[in-house]
Amino acid sequence: MKKLLLLGLLVSLYACKGTAQNEKKEQFPVSKTEAEWKAELTDAEFQVLRKEGTERAFTSELLNIKEEGTYVCAACQNPVFKSKTKFDSGTGWPSFYDYIEGNVAFSSDNKLGYTRTEEHCANCGGHLGHVFNDGPKPTGKRHCINGVALNFVPTKG
Repeated sequence: MKKLLLLGLLVSLYACKGTAQNEKKEQFPVSKTEAEWKAELTDAEFQVLRKEGTERAFTSELLNIKEEGTYVCAACQNPVFKSKTKFDSGTGWPSFYDYIEGNVAFSSDNKLGYTRTEEHCANCGGHLGHVFNDGPKPTGKRHCINGVALNFVPTKG
């Protein structure tokens, strides 16, 4: 009887198994295989943009850039942030109080045991960083971005 009950329990648990993990990942305008991304990106870019890693704080060459320009996704060159929205958050990562509308996508991240808002390039899906509600006016947001996920394009003038 115990074996029959155990078998019934196992069958019912298997029947309740979710299928979300089997669903096809979201498609982006720029879509490449993992091998193609690995061939195009540096190891650090691949780890952050494609594997959702985080670079070490205070290591980005972009931290001290003060000139006018645009920050673009390092994987596909999609413009994601304007330099006029950059600020020194003291966190060790490039931070912005606003993003370029339509060029950044958001999702939930629960990897640390609590929910954070993750940011991705809306063009290729590359992981950029996270957004927090402790930024300056006018938005009150802090887009905490991995510098390795960005390239800086100075304004020509």
